[in-house]
Amino acid sequence: MKPENRSIEASVGELLREQGLTLATAESCTGGLIGQRLTAISGSSDYYIGGVIAYSNAVKVAVLGVSEAMLANCGAVSDPVAEAMASGVLSHFDVDVALSTTGIAGPSGGTPEKPVGLVYIGLAVRNLPPVARAFHFEGNRDEVRMAASQAALEMLQRHLVISKNSD
Repeated sequence: MKPENRSIEASVGELLREQGLTLATAESCTGGLIGQRLTAISGSSDYYIGGVIAYSNAVKVAVLGVSEAMLANCGAVSDPVAEAMASGVLSHFDVDVALSTTGIAGPSGGTPEKPVGLVYIGLAVRNLPPVARAFHFEGNRDEVRMAASQAALEMLQRHLVISKNSD
């Protein structure tokens, strides 16, 4: 299969396997969609360790170690929480790389400051500070969730390609 015809899931899996890296996910608004997409690839158990669907703040705190103060001060849908979720799942599963998503898929729940479609994606890599990026996706709930999972996989793919080319 030509590289341009491969799915993002297959490309990410190949890059993880080539680099001998393991991955875990912490998903809120995507509800396990990233994990589902990754595990649709045969052999994904070589690199995908597992994930946490941290839909409630209580799970974010108890399982991922997100501080209650951070949630109170920044809100669940924020850069710091996305970073903390990614760092938490990285540590919890003792993996090399972790992705997180937190956002408002809609159709309700948005505010003028945090509208429907706002999603933060976090990336944590062992021995590096975590990063998060804000996105705003248009569409219905399923479209926002799919776009967020796609953006997360693309963010991971970019990181893996850059780290591969810097070796």
